[in-house]
Amino acid sequence: MNKISETLPLFANTEADLLVHNPDFEKVVSKDSNAQSQWEKCLRILRDNVSSQVYNTWFTPIKPIRFYDNLLTVQVPSQFFYEWIEQHYYDLLQKTLWEIFGDKSRLQYEVVVDNSSETLDKRTINIPAFQHEPVGKQASLSFALTANEKKEVLSFLNPRYSFDNFITGESNQLASSAAKAVAGNPGGTSFNPILIYGSAGMGKTHLVQAIGNFIKAERPNVKVLYSNSERFTMEFVQSIEEKKTAEFSNFYRDIDVLIIDDIQFFKGKEKTQDNFFHTFNALHQAGKQIILTSDVSPKELSGVEERLISRFQWGLNVDIQKPELETRMAILNKKATNEGIELPYDVIQYIAQNITGSIRELEGTLISLIAKHTLDRKEININLAKEVINGMTKKEDKEFTIEDIKEIVASYYNLSLDVIESKSRKHEIALARQMCMYLAKRFTNLSLKAIGSHFGGRDHSTVLHSCTAIDNYLDTDKRVRTVYEQFYKECKNRS
Repeated sequence: MNKISETLPLFANTEADLLVHNPDFEKVVSKDSNAQSQWEKCLRILRDNVSSQVYNTWFTPIKPIRFYDNLLTVQVPSQFFYEWIEQHYYDLLQKTLWEIFGDKSRLQYEVVVDNSSETLDKRTINIPAFQHEPVGKQASLSFALTANEKKEVLSFLNPRYSFDNFITGESNQLASSAAKAVAGNPGGTSFNPILIYGSAGMGKTHLVQAIGNFIKAERPNVKVLYSNSERFTMEFVQSIEEKKTAEFSNFYRDIDVLIIDDIQFFKGKEKTQDNFFHTFNALHQAGKQIILTSDVSPKELSGVEERLISRFQWGLNVDIQKPELETRMAILNKKATNEGIELPYDVIQYIAQNITGSIRELEGTLISLIAKHTLDRKEININLAKEVINGMTKKEDKEFTIEDIKEIVASYYNLSLDVIESKSRKHEIALARQMCMYLAKRFTNLSLKAIGSHFGGRDHSTVLHSCTAIDNYLDTDKRVRTVYEQFYKECKNRS
């Protein structure tokens, strides 16, 4: 067995975070019972702050190795695992670690890769943390950089996100094609802005960062910046506090390709929206490329000014749906290959058939599988796949279905399910039925034909007409839009 250990410091502040393998040091701290007991306290906090699926997928596989000189070393199954933890759970993990180990503690990862050799050869590779700084944790704000630093704008792009490793299928074909068109000619197509929307975990961030990485590779002198609504807001507030709003505005308006993730979080932030409105106009008029993502389409954004929504609709709005079976299988195979693992076809098929939600869920399942294979030395087969999937989902957890949607809508309109499914054309009943179909298209993985079958055997054209009707209502009827927002929140909370 040949273990290659990559040391990946997190919360690093100085060069002291580099791990030095000293034999005497190893004898003292390799079996650290204190690290184990303290880490168990961390796990109790983490378990209370995330869902059971997240906990079992991303925190259970982490193994504490030692705690020495305020440095906690933990073992994780892959570099991808480490990067995901740092990107998605940085704040929670840091706060938890500081609460248990003290605010001077640091965290370090060891990534163990199985090279299937009988000899033990441990090698340490030091990789700097914070390649993608979490919001609020940067040493300096973008607009506050020095003149020399501004010549080389930090893009904050993740190099792992590229078109080469983005799996394209029926669910994201249009979004992928449009993204490549923008990457090939930023600011020179009619797709400006391009806004990619869809539920969480569908690959929106991957796709927009792939655009940025492609442009940086092909046009090194183009200034590309990836950010998100939260960071934009934080920097704007900071600029007000420091009386540097002019510097803030000038910095963002000097960017050639601006990528803003999760614009739905601009909700209710009036001053930030006003600044972004003027930034948007300046960039657009200068022929600069604007790239946006959102969990919902522009017309469904609540708490965002109409004038800003109208700007979002100037270019191309394209959605990413839940991946179909073949795409899910291709995603699993690609990601497993990237991790150096060859998955049997029946395992790929089994996971893809049973994990039908987001790409994030697929990745979580794969990481759990790799963790059990790498850390517990279990053979990858159908039985292990079943064990992982069963362990990730509580027995009491129930899949969110079209029947749940019907119950939500029927309860609001005080109608029975039979009435909603009937052929009645009364306005209130027809509206409730159309709303059910619209929500079903958004929150389930069913085809239009399958959705229609749940409403008295109606065909796909009827479902499509219903979805168009609700879209029109959302544009013109504030009362229907308010009701829809209520339905949307409840469906999202339950799905």
